[in-house]
Amino acid sequence: MPLHRIYHTPGQFSTEDKKGLANAITELYTTNPHGPHLPPFYVVVLFVPVEEENFFVGGKNTKNFVRISIQHIARSFETHDIAKGYIQLYENALAPFIKEKGFDWEIDIEQIDRNLWRTNGLIPPLSNSDAEKEWVRFNKAVPY
Repeated sequence: MPLHRIYHTPGQFSTEDKKGLANAITELYTTNPHGPHLPPFYVVVLFVPVEEENFFVGGKNTKNFVRISIQHIARSFETHDIAKGYIQLYENALAPFIKEKGFDWEIDIEQIDRNLWRTNGLIPPLSNSDAEKEWVRFNKAVPY
């Protein structure tokens, strides 16, 4: 699953911003013609508010910074060029919610061994398999 943890200070994102950004991120994985076409339920977006008194950049408190940490498990980038392309798509999805609002931001992506992943106790099906297509169709983990 792609897990997106978005660290921010309270008030940086409205409820509508959060919904819009979560939808934009989900679409990168589910409907983008250059994307992996994962089941939507794979995509988890967590907004993690951090009080300004606990948020430091360069040793100074900030309320203008957004830190995004992403874990990829369902898919890995096969080449550096694919990773670069994804990051550009990701930056484009973030732009209306972060860049255009004048926030500074940083992104990192960690790729996790999919052999160490379970969903509702099930081993997720292989990429693009018939079983995974069923998970897409039902938008949930089902036995296969």
